[in-house]
Amino acid sequence: MSKSPFHIILENDRFLVVDKSSGLLTIPDRIQSSKSLKEMLMEKYGSVYTVHRLDKDTSGLVIFAKNEKTHQYLCSLFENRNIEKYYVGVVIGKPDDSEGKIDAPIAEHPTQKGMMAVHRNGKAALTTYQIIEAHKSFSLVSFQLHTGRTHQIRVHAKQMGHPLAVDDLYGDGKPVLLSSIKSGYKLSKQEDEERPFISRLALHAHKVAFVDETGEKITIESPLPKEFSALMKQINKWG
Repeated sequence: MSKSPFHIILENDRFLVVDKSSGLLTIPDRIQSSKSLKEMLMEKYGSVYTVHRLDKDTSGLVIFAKNEKTHQYLCSLFENRNIEKYYVGVVIGKPDDSEGKIDAPIAEHPTQKGMMAVHRNGKAALTTYQIIEAHKSFSLVSFQLHTGRTHQIRVHAKQMGHPLAVDDLYGDGKPVLLSSIKSGYKLSKQEDEERPFISRLALHAHKVAFVDETGEKITIESPLPKEFSALMKQINKWG
């Protein structure tokens, strides 16, 4: 039996908070390239309402409403920036500062379709960050989104000079290998090729916090992906 690409972390009669895998569309795309999380949830619940979305290759927490009233309420939280959104990512290299902010407007890339870029005429975009663990090869970083622009963390990580690992749009797109950390690395006799530590975009929607319609403070966390912590463990061992 194949593993489900999502699991439900919180459910009540008004909304769902779902933890999705990397590689799963949040909502259908224009070309119907693969089945989306929303379509899977609709099979189970009949109807769900999109509040926000994650990039296909970003894993982590997504919220869906179960009725129109809750949908309007939750959408207003996002529009008015009354929801806290935290992500964890692995970036290439070691940022100079242990914490900081990237306040740089984002617009569609002038020549490359599907990409965004920092541009003075773009929409305001603010990301703050804190380094969780810093190494010269790769660092683990917590990001807080204060606005919700397309690809915001990916663009801002590039802007700070340390793009996310395995980002094929804004970084080098290369998988993270132990051989890039451990000098003198050799394949075992059982292996034909090296298996990557991380082979997908190294970004995870880790935590959301908001006040729901009833006035209750909701805080939900999704665990750090195992491959992120495994990479840090290996860097501490060999790096």
